[in-house]
Amino acid sequence: MKPEHYGIGIAKGLRVTIKHLFRHPVTVQYPEQKLHVSRRIRGNELVWDNVKCTGCATCSKACPIGAIQIATKIDKEKNKYDVDITVDTGYCIQCGLCVEACPYEAIYMGYSYEKAKYRRNEIIQSNDMLLPSETRIRSGYMSPGIAAQLPEQTLLLEKITEKEE
Repeated sequence: MKPEHYGIGIAKGLRVTIKHLFRHPVTVQYPEQKLHVSRRIRGNELVWDNVKCTGCATCSKACPIGAIQIATKIDKEKNKYDVDITVDTGYCIQCGLCVEACPYEAIYMGYSYEKAKYRRNEIIQSNDMLLPSETRIRSGYMSPGIAAQLPEQTLLLEKITEKEE
């Protein structure tokens, strides 16, 4: 056995510390600088397409938490079903099972991840609140066509300096 010299471990540790001391930091100043997330993110919202939805309630049945409630009624004037959907995003665990189960591709995961609210009743969304808009962008999760339209994911090493207002 070779005898060990005291202090070699400390010197190796100091060498690594000093090497990283003079590197440029790779953090992002969060609210001012934002990184693009993955195109297939399961954000904390659902986006609903009311034109494609038939009210079959497959998404509601697939939800393990029971966060989606669907009610249908017959509109005799238009000769079709009217669908009322309610999603409690406070209970939703963003598993994506509802998106995978929908046979008509009428429900999507959202692209946003900053949807915190102060009041409980603001996180229960229904009908028009779930429709796609400029602020409610559909994610590419289970939808490769939508994923091609979204910006590429940025890493910390290639920061972006967009300021979203």
